[in-house]
Amino acid sequence: MNIQLRNWEHLTEEEREAVYHRSERDTESVLPVVDSIVKRVRDYGDTALVDLTREFDGAELSEDRLKVTEEEFEAAEGILDGSIKQALQHAIGNVRRFHEHQKPDDLNFIEVTPGVFAGERALPLPSAGLYVPRGRGSFPSMLYMLAVPAMIAEVPRICVVSPPGRDGTIDPACLYAARLCGVHEVYRIGGAQAIAALAYGTEHIPAVTKIVGPGSIYVAAAKQLVGSIVDTGLPAGPSESMILADNTANPEDVAHDLMIEAEHGSDSSAFLITPDQKLAEEVASRVEDLLQDIPDFRRRFINDVLSGYGGILVTQDMETAVSIVNRYAPEHLQIHTAEPFGLLHSIRNAGEVLLGSNTPFSSANYAAGANAVLPTGGKATSFSPVSVRDFIRYMSVVYNTSEGLEGIASTVQTLADYEGFPAHAAAIRHRNPNKKG
Repeated sequence: MNIQLRNWEHLTEEEREAVYHRSERDTESVLPVVDSIVKRVRDYGDTALVDLTREFDGAELSEDRLKVTEEEFEAAEGILDGSIKQALQHAIGNVRRFHEHQKPDDLNFIEVTPGVFAGERALPLPSAGLYVPRGRGSFPSMLYMLAVPAMIAEVPRICVVSPPGRDGTIDPACLYAARLCGVHEVYRIGGAQAIAALAYGTEHIPAVTKIVGPGSIYVAAAKQLVGSIVDTGLPAGPSESMILADNTANPEDVAHDLMIEAEHGSDSSAFLITPDQKLAEEVASRVEDLLQDIPDFRRRFINDVLSGYGGILVTQDMETAVSIVNRYAPEHLQIHTAEPFGLLHSIRNAGEVLLGSNTPFSSANYAAGANAVLPTGGKATSFSPVSVRDFIRYMSVVYNTSEGLEGIASTVQTLADYEGFPAHAAAIRHRNPNKKG
Protein backbone atom coordinates (compact mmCIF):
# COMPACT_ATOMS: atom_id res chain seq x y z
CA MET A 1 0.00 0.00 0.00
CA ASN A 2 1.21 3.50 -0.79
CA ILE A 3 -0.43 5.60 1.94
CA GLN A 4 0.27 9.31 1.55
CA LEU A 5 2.14 10.61 4.59
CA ARG A 6 3.08 14.23 4.00
CA ASN A 7 4.39 17.13 6.04
CA TRP A 8 2.18 20.17 5.54
CA GLU A 9 5.10 22.57 5.92
CA HIS A 10 6.93 20.92 3.03
CA LEU A 11 4.04 21.06 0.56
CA THR A 12 3.91 23.66 -2.18
CA GLU A 13 0.89 25.96 -2.42
CA GLU A 14 -0.34 23.88 -5.34
CA GLU A 15 -0.02 20.67 -3.33
CA ARG A 16 -1.84 22.23 -0.39
CA GLU A 17 -4.71 23.31 -2.63
CA ALA A 18 -4.93 19.77 -4.00
CA VAL A 19 -5.63 18.49 -0.48
CA TYR A 20 -8.96 20.35 -0.50
CA HIS A 21 -10.05 18.77 -3.77
CA ARG A 22 -12.38 15.79 -3.68
CA SER A 23 -14.13 13.56 -6.16
CA GLU A 24 -17.53 15.21 -5.70
CA ARG A 25 -16.21 18.30 -7.44
CA ASP A 26 -15.53 16.24 -10.57
CA THR A 27 -19.22 16.03 -11.49
CA GLU A 28 -18.59 18.03 -14.64
CA SER A 29 -16.89 14.99 -16.13
CA VAL A 30 -20.11 12.96 -15.97
CA LEU A 31 -22.65 15.71 -16.67
CA PRO A 32 -23.05 14.88 -20.40
CA VAL A 33 -23.89 11.24 -19.63
CA VAL A 34 -26.16 12.15 -16.74
CA ASP A 35 -27.92 14.83 -18.79
CA SER A 36 -28.76 12.18 -21.39
CA ILE A 37 -30.15 9.87 -18.70
CA VAL A 38 -32.26 12.60 -17.12
CA LYS A 39 -33.73 13.60 -20.48
CA ARG A 40 -34.58 9.98 -21.35
CA VAL A 41 -36.56 9.63 -18.13
CA ARG A 42 -38.22 13.01 -18.59
CA ASP A 43 -39.28 12.16 -22.15
CA TYR A 44 -40.02 8.42 -21.93
CA GLY A 45 -40.94 7.82 -18.28
CA ASP A 46 -41.24 4.24 -17.11
CA THR A 47 -40.00 2.82 -20.41
CA ALA A 48 -36.71 4.64 -19.89
CA LEU A 49 -36.50 3.46 -16.27
CA VAL A 50 -36.90 -0.18 -17.31
CA ASP A 51 -34.27 0.16 -20.04
CA LEU A 52 -31.80 2.03 -17.83
CA THR A 53 -32.23 -0.43 -14.96
CA ARG A 54 -31.40 -3.27 -17.33
CA GLU A 55 -28.41 -1.32 -18.67
CA PHE A 56 -26.89 -0.20 -15.38
CA ASP A 57 -28.13 -2.69 -12.77
CA GLY A 58 -28.53 -5.79 -14.91
CA ALA A 59 -32.07 -6.29 -13.62
CA GLU A 60 -34.99 -7.19 -15.87
CA LEU A 61 -38.08 -5.30 -14.79
CA SER A 62 -41.44 -4.39 -16.23
CA GLU A 63 -43.15 -1.06 -15.75
CA ASP A 64 -45.69 -2.55 -13.36
CA ARG A 65 -42.87 -4.04 -11.22
CA LEU A 66 -41.11 -0.79 -10.40
CA LYS A 67 -42.92 -0.54 -7.07
CA VAL A 68 -42.17 -3.03 -4.30
CA THR A 69 -45.24 -5.07 -3.32
CA GLU A 70 -46.61 -5.69 0.15
CA GLU A 71 -45.75 -9.37 -0.30
CA GLU A 72 -42.11 -8.41 -0.75
CA PHE A 73 -42.15 -6.50 2.54
CA GLU A 74 -43.53 -9.62 4.21
CA ALA A 75 -40.94 -11.86 2.56
CA ALA A 76 -38.08 -9.55 3.57
CA GLU A 77 -39.13 -9.63 7.20
CA GLY A 78 -39.37 -13.40 7.04
CA ILE A 79 -35.85 -14.00 5.74
CA LEU A 80 -33.99 -11.52 7.94
CA ASP A 81 -32.00 -12.87 10.86
CA GLY A 82 -33.41 -11.91 14.24
CA SER A 83 -30.18 -10.16 15.26
CA ILE A 84 -30.47 -7.82 12.26
CA LYS A 85 -34.08 -7.00 13.15
CA GLN A 86 -33.13 -6.30 16.76
CA ALA A 87 -30.21 -4.07 15.71
CA LEU A 88 -32.46 -2.09 13.37
CA GLN A 89 -35.09 -1.66 16.08
CA HIS A 90 -32.45 -0.44 18.55
CA ALA A 91 -30.83 1.98 16.10
CA ILE A 92 -34.14 3.37 14.84
CA GLY A 93 -35.28 3.94 18.41
CA ASN A 94 -32.15 5.98 19.15
CA VAL A 95 -32.50 8.00 15.95
CA ARG A 96 -36.16 8.66 16.70
CA ARG A 97 -35.40 9.89 20.22
CA PHE A 98 -32.76 12.30 18.94
CA HIS A 99 -34.99 13.76 16.23
CA GLU A 100 -38.26 14.06 18.13
CA HIS A 101 -37.12 17.24 19.90
CA GLN A 102 -36.53 18.91 16.51
CA LYS A 103 -40.21 19.07 15.61
CA PRO A 104 -41.39 22.68 15.98
CA ASP A 105 -44.68 23.87 17.43
CA ASP A 106 -47.45 24.17 14.84
CA LEU A 107 -47.75 27.91 15.45
CA ASN A 108 -45.56 30.46 17.19
CA PHE A 109 -46.55 34.09 17.76
CA ILE A 110 -44.79 37.06 19.31
CA GLU A 111 -46.11 40.57 19.88
CA VAL A 112 -43.47 42.61 18.06
CA THR A 113 -45.04 45.89 19.18
CA PRO A 114 -48.34 46.54 21.00
CA GLY A 115 -51.18 45.14 18.89
CA VAL A 116 -48.92 43.77 16.12
CA PHE A 117 -48.49 40.00 16.20
CA ALA A 118 -46.16 38.05 13.90
CA GLY A 119 -45.38 34.38 13.85
CA GLU A 120 -44.72 31.27 11.86
CA ARG A 121 -46.81 28.22 11.12
CA ALA A 122 -44.87 25.00 10.61
CA LEU A 123 -46.16 22.60 7.96
CA PRO A 124 -44.75 19.34 6.59
CA LEU A 125 -43.65 19.15 2.98
CA PRO A 126 -46.35 17.61 0.74
CA SER A 127 -44.01 14.80 -0.33
CA ALA A 128 -40.43 13.59 -0.07
CA GLY A 129 -38.32 11.18 -2.09
CA LEU A 130 -35.55 9.40 -0.18
CA TYR A 131 -32.57 8.09 -2.14
CA VAL A 132 -30.93 5.02 -0.57
CA PRO A 133 -27.75 3.85 -2.37
CA ARG A 134 -26.78 0.23 -2.86
CA GLY A 135 -23.97 -0.15 -5.40
CA ARG A 136 -21.16 -0.78 -2.90
CA GLY A 137 -23.23 -2.38 -0.16
CA SER A 138 -26.64 -2.36 1.47
CA PHE A 139 -27.63 0.70 3.47
CA PRO A 140 -30.67 0.24 5.70
CA SER A 141 -28.98 2.80 7.98
CA MET A 142 -29.36 5.46 5.29
CA LEU A 143 -33.02 4.58 4.94
CA TYR A 144 -33.90 5.13 8.59
CA MET A 145 -31.68 8.21 8.86
CA LEU A 146 -33.85 9.76 6.14
CA ALA A 147 -37.23 8.22 6.93
CA VAL A 148 -37.33 8.87 10.69
CA PRO A 149 -37.14 12.69 10.49
CA ALA A 150 -39.55 12.71 7.54
CA MET A 151 -42.07 10.68 9.54
CA ILE A 152 -41.65 12.89 12.62
CA ALA A 153 -42.30 15.91 10.40
CA GLU A 154 -45.52 14.13 9.31
CA VAL A 155 -44.83 14.32 5.59
CA PRO A 156 -48.00 12.75 4.11
CA ARG A 157 -46.24 11.00 1.23
CA ILE A 158 -42.78 9.50 1.69
CA CYS A 159 -41.29 7.27 -0.98
CA VAL A 160 -37.95 5.51 -1.24
CA VAL A 161 -35.89 4.73 -4.33
CA SER A 162 -33.02 2.28 -4.22
CA PRO A 163 -31.14 0.29 -6.89
CA PRO A 164 -32.24 -3.34 -7.26
CA GLY A 165 -29.99 -6.35 -7.27
CA ARG A 166 -29.58 -8.29 -10.50
CA ASP A 167 -32.60 -10.37 -9.49
CA GLY A 168 -34.69 -7.21 -9.25
CA THR A 169 -35.08 -7.32 -5.46
CA ILE A 170 -34.47 -4.59 -2.88
CA ASP A 171 -32.21 -5.31 0.07
CA PRO A 172 -34.42 -7.03 2.68
CA ALA A 173 -33.00 -5.04 5.62
CA CYS A 174 -33.94 -1.82 3.80
CA LEU A 175 -37.49 -3.07 3.36
CA TYR A 176 -37.71 -4.07 7.01
CA ALA A 177 -36.33 -0.69 8.09
CA ALA A 178 -38.83 1.06 5.82
CA ARG A 179 -41.70 -0.82 7.42
CA LEU A 180 -40.43 0.00 10.93
CA CYS A 181 -40.36 3.67 9.92
CA GLY A 182 -43.87 3.52 8.45
CA VAL A 183 -42.80 3.84 4.81
CA HIS A 184 -44.58 1.56 2.35
CA GLU A 185 -43.86 3.22 -1.01
CA VAL A 186 -40.55 1.85 -2.30
CA TYR A 187 -39.33 1.74 -5.91
CA ARG A 188 -36.58 -0.50 -7.28
CA ILE A 189 -34.67 2.15 -9.24
CA GLY A 190 -31.38 3.90 -8.59
CA GLY A 191 -28.75 6.18 -10.04
CA ALA A 192 -29.37 9.32 -12.02
CA GLN A 193 -32.54 7.78 -13.47
CA ALA A 194 -34.11 7.55 -10.00
CA ILE A 195 -33.42 11.23 -9.33
CA ALA A 196 -34.98 12.14 -12.69
CA ALA A 197 -38.06 10.02 -11.94
CA LEU A 198 -38.61 11.71 -8.58
CA ALA A 199 -38.13 15.14 -10.13
CA TYR A 200 -40.31 14.81 -13.23
CA GLY A 201 -42.60 11.93 -12.30
CA THR A 202 -43.43 8.97 -14.52
CA GLU A 203 -46.50 6.88 -15.23
CA HIS A 204 -46.07 4.84 -12.04
CA ILE A 205 -43.97 7.20 -9.90
CA PRO A 206 -45.50 10.57 -8.97
CA ALA A 207 -43.05 13.46 -8.67
CA VAL A 208 -42.03 14.66 -5.20
CA THR A 209 -41.50 18.05 -3.60
CA LYS A 210 -38.02 17.28 -2.28
CA ILE A 211 -35.30 14.69 -2.85
CA VAL A 212 -32.95 13.81 0.01
CA GLY A 213 -30.20 11.24 0.30
CA PRO A 214 -26.56 10.45 -0.47
CA GLY A 215 -25.30 8.93 -3.68
CA SER A 216 -22.54 8.54 -6.23
CA ILE A 217 -21.07 11.22 -8.45
CA TYR A 218 -23.82 10.37 -10.98
CA VAL A 219 -26.53 10.95 -8.40
CA ALA A 220 -24.88 14.22 -7.38
CA ALA A 221 -24.76 15.34 -11.01
CA ALA A 222 -28.41 14.43 -11.54
CA LYS A 223 -29.39 16.52 -8.53
CA GLN A 224 -27.57 19.47 -10.03
CA LEU A 225 -29.47 19.07 -13.30
CA VAL A 226 -32.95 18.87 -11.74
CA GLY A 227 -32.28 21.44 -9.02
CA SER A 228 -34.31 24.10 -10.78
CA ILE A 229 -37.54 22.08 -10.63
CA VAL A 230 -37.28 20.26 -7.30
CA ASP A 231 -35.57 20.86 -3.96
CA THR A 232 -32.62 18.44 -3.86
CA GLY A 233 -31.72 19.10 -0.23
CA LEU A 234 -28.22 19.08 1.14
CA PRO A 235 -25.34 17.91 -1.08
CA ALA A 236 -24.60 14.37 0.07
CA GLY A 237 -22.02 12.78 -2.18
CA PRO A 238 -19.11 10.38 -1.63
CA SER A 239 -18.06 9.87 1.99
CA GLU A 240 -15.34 12.02 3.55
CA SER A 241 -13.72 12.09 6.97
CA MET A 242 -10.97 13.76 8.95
CA ILE A 243 -9.36 12.78 12.23
CA LEU A 244 -7.62 15.35 14.43
CA ALA A 245 -5.21 13.63 16.79
CA ASP A 246 -2.41 14.52 19.20
CA ASN A 247 0.32 12.47 20.85
CA THR A 248 -2.14 11.00 23.37
CA ALA A 249 -4.09 9.15 20.70
CA ASN A 250 -3.95 5.38 20.49
CA PRO A 251 -2.45 4.51 17.08
CA GLU A 252 -4.49 1.31 16.87
CA ASP A 253 -7.76 3.19 17.42
CA VAL A 254 -6.83 5.88 14.93
CA ALA A 255 -5.78 3.36 12.28
CA HIS A 256 -9.11 1.55 12.58
CA ASP A 257 -11.04 4.82 12.43
CA LEU A 258 -9.10 6.13 9.44
CA MET A 259 -10.33 3.20 7.35
CA ILE A 260 -14.02 3.56 8.22
CA GLU A 261 -15.15 6.10 5.63
CA ALA A 262 -12.39 5.09 3.20
CA GLU A 263 -13.98 1.67 2.69
CA HIS A 264 -17.07 3.25 1.12
CA GLY A 265 -15.38 3.65 -2.26
CA SER A 266 -12.41 4.94 -4.21
CA ASP A 267 -14.13 8.31 -4.60
CA SER A 268 -14.26 8.83 -0.81
CA SER A 269 -11.72 10.82 1.18
CA ALA A 270 -10.16 10.12 4.59
CA PHE A 271 -7.44 12.11 6.38
CA LEU A 272 -5.53 11.92 9.62
CA ILE A 273 -4.17 15.34 10.59
CA THR A 274 -1.75 15.49 13.48
CA PRO A 275 1.19 17.53 14.73
CA ASP A 276 2.81 14.31 15.99
CA GLN A 277 5.17 12.63 13.48
CA LYS A 278 5.52 9.48 15.58
CA LEU A 279 1.76 8.96 15.71
CA ALA A 280 1.50 9.50 11.95
CA GLU A 281 4.12 6.84 11.23
CA GLU A 282 2.62 4.35 13.69
CA VAL A 283 -0.87 4.79 12.23
CA ALA A 284 0.43 4.30 8.69
CA SER A 285 2.14 1.08 9.79
CA ARG A 286 -0.96 -0.20 11.59
CA VAL A 287 -3.19 0.50 8.59
CA GLU A 288 -0.87 -1.65 6.48
CA ASP A 289 -1.32 -4.51 8.96
CA LEU A 290 -5.07 -4.08 9.44
CA LEU A 291 -5.73 -4.11 5.71
CA GLN A 292 -4.79 -7.76 5.58
CA ASP A 293 -8.07 -8.62 7.32
CA ILE A 294 -10.22 -6.51 4.97
CA PRO A 295 -11.98 -8.14 1.97
CA ASP A 296 -10.27 -7.50 -1.37
CA PHE A 297 -12.69 -4.97 -2.83
CA ARG A 298 -12.90 -2.93 0.38
CA ARG A 299 -9.11 -3.10 0.69
CA ARG A 300 -8.84 -1.67 -2.80
CA PHE A 301 -11.13 1.21 -1.86
CA ILE A 302 -9.08 2.03 1.25
CA ASN A 303 -5.83 1.86 -0.69
CA ASP A 304 -7.21 4.14 -3.39
CA VAL A 305 -8.47 6.68 -0.86
CA LEU A 306 -5.39 6.84 1.35
CA SER A 307 -3.15 7.22 -1.69
CA GLY A 308 -5.54 9.56 -3.52
CA TYR A 309 -8.22 11.77 -1.97
CA GLY A 310 -6.84 11.19 1.54
CA GLY A 311 -3.82 10.18 3.58
CA ILE A 312 -1.93 11.51 6.60
CA LEU A 313 -0.88 15.12 7.08
CA VAL A 314 1.67 16.15 9.71
CA THR A 315 1.36 19.79 10.74
CA GLN A 316 3.59 22.11 12.71
CA ASP A 317 0.99 22.48 15.46
CA MET A 318 -2.64 21.79 16.32
CA GLU A 319 -3.66 25.31 15.33
CA THR A 320 -2.55 24.61 11.75
CA ALA A 321 -4.37 21.28 11.81
CA VAL A 322 -7.61 22.97 12.92
CA SER A 323 -7.28 25.58 10.18
CA ILE A 324 -7.02 22.82 7.57
CA VAL A 325 -10.15 21.17 8.94
CA ASN A 326 -12.12 24.41 8.86
CA ARG A 327 -11.06 25.09 5.28
CA TYR A 328 -11.88 21.53 4.19
CA ALA A 329 -15.25 21.44 6.02
CA PRO A 330 -15.42 17.64 6.20
CA GLU A 331 -18.56 15.55 6.34
CA HIS A 332 -17.27 13.64 9.39
CA LEU A 333 -14.71 14.92 11.91
CA GLN A 334 -13.34 12.93 14.83
CA ILE A 335 -11.17 14.46 17.56
CA HIS A 336 -8.66 12.06 19.17
CA THR A 337 -6.95 14.39 21.67
CA ALA A 338 -6.36 14.62 25.40
CA GLU A 339 -9.09 17.27 25.74
CA PRO A 340 -11.46 16.88 22.77
CA PHE A 341 -14.03 19.29 24.20
CA GLY A 342 -11.30 21.91 24.36
CA LEU A 343 -10.98 21.86 20.56
CA LEU A 344 -14.71 21.77 19.85
CA HIS A 345 -15.21 25.53 19.84
CA SER A 346 -12.32 25.97 17.39
CA ILE A 347 -14.17 23.87 14.81
CA ARG A 348 -16.35 26.05 12.60
CA ASN A 349 -17.03 23.83 9.60
CA ALA A 350 -17.91 20.13 9.80
CA GLY A 351 -21.01 18.06 9.20
CA GLU A 352 -20.54 16.33 12.55
CA VAL A 353 -17.90 16.34 15.29
CA LEU A 354 -17.24 13.12 17.19
CA LEU A 355 -15.42 13.63 20.46
CA GLY A 356 -12.95 11.23 22.03
CA SER A 357 -11.58 7.77 21.43
CA ASN A 358 -14.87 6.06 22.29
CA THR A 359 -16.76 7.74 19.44
CA PRO A 360 -15.66 6.18 16.15
CA PHE A 361 -17.40 7.22 12.94
CA SER A 362 -19.26 3.91 12.80
CA SER A 363 -21.00 4.55 16.13
CA ALA A 364 -22.56 7.72 14.76
CA ASN A 365 -23.19 6.18 11.34
CA TYR A 366 -25.59 3.67 12.85
CA ALA A 367 -26.88 4.11 16.35
CA ALA A 368 -25.74 7.18 18.32
CA GLY A 369 -28.95 8.97 17.35
CA ALA A 370 -27.66 12.01 15.46
CA ASN A 371 -28.31 11.94 11.74
CA ALA A 372 -25.58 10.42 9.60
CA VAL A 373 -26.66 12.03 6.32
CA LEU A 374 -24.35 15.01 6.25
CA PRO A 375 -23.21 17.73 3.82
CA THR A 376 -20.22 16.80 1.68
CA GLY A 377 -18.00 18.54 -0.85
CA GLY A 378 -17.10 21.36 1.54
CA LYS A 379 -20.76 22.39 1.88
CA ALA A 380 -20.68 22.02 5.67
CA THR A 381 -19.92 25.75 5.61
CA SER A 382 -23.57 26.45 4.79
CA PHE A 383 -25.55 23.18 5.09
CA SER A 384 -26.56 21.16 8.15
CA PRO A 385 -27.15 17.43 8.73
CA VAL A 386 -30.51 16.01 7.66
CA SER A 387 -33.10 16.70 10.33
CA VAL A 388 -36.82 17.11 10.85
CA ARG A 389 -36.33 20.69 9.65
CA ASP A 390 -35.50 19.38 6.16
CA PHE A 391 -39.07 18.18 5.87
CA ILE A 392 -40.76 21.24 7.35
CA ARG A 393 -41.73 24.47 5.61
CA TYR A 394 -42.87 27.65 7.31
CA MET A 395 -45.46 30.24 6.45
CA SER A 396 -45.49 33.63 8.10
CA VAL A 397 -48.63 34.64 9.98
CA VAL A 398 -49.43 38.26 10.92
CA TYR A 399 -52.32 39.74 12.90
CA ASN A 400 -52.87 43.42 13.74
CA THR A 401 -55.39 44.86 16.14
CA SER A 402 -56.79 48.26 15.15
CA GLU A 403 -54.49 49.84 17.70
CA GLY A 404 -51.57 47.86 16.35
CA LEU A 405 -52.18 49.02 12.79
CA GLU A 406 -52.50 52.60 13.97
CA GLY A 407 -49.15 52.29 15.71
CA ILE A 408 -47.28 51.34 12.52
CA ALA A 409 -49.42 53.26 10.01
CA SER A 410 -47.20 56.31 9.80
CA THR A 411 -44.08 54.20 9.25
CA VAL A 412 -45.76 52.12 6.52
CA GLN A 413 -47.16 55.19 4.73
CA THR A 414 -43.83 57.01 4.82
CA LEU A 415 -41.88 54.07 3.41
CA ALA A 416 -44.52 53.24 0.78
CA ASP A 417 -44.53 56.85 -0.41
CA TYR A 418 -40.73 56.90 -0.53
CA GLU A 419 -40.59 53.71 -2.60
CA GLY A 420 -43.26 54.98 -4.99
CA PHE A 421 -46.12 52.59 -4.17
CA PRO A 422 -49.26 54.74 -3.77
CA ALA A 423 -51.63 51.77 -3.44
CA HIS A 424 -49.59 50.48 -0.51
CA ALA A 425 -49.93 53.82 1.26
CA ALA A 426 -53.58 54.29 0.31
CA ALA A 427 -54.58 50.99 1.92
CA ILE A 428 -53.24 52.32 5.20
CA ARG A 429 -54.70 55.83 4.87
CA HIS A 430 -58.11 54.34 4.03
CA ARG A 431 -58.15 52.61 7.43
CA ASN A 432 -56.74 55.60 9.27
CA PRO A 433 -58.38 58.62 7.60
CA ASN A 434 -57.54 60.92 10.50
CA LYS A 435 -53.93 59.83 10.71
CA LYS A 436 -51.51 61.87 8.63
CA GLY A 437 -48.50 60.15 7.20
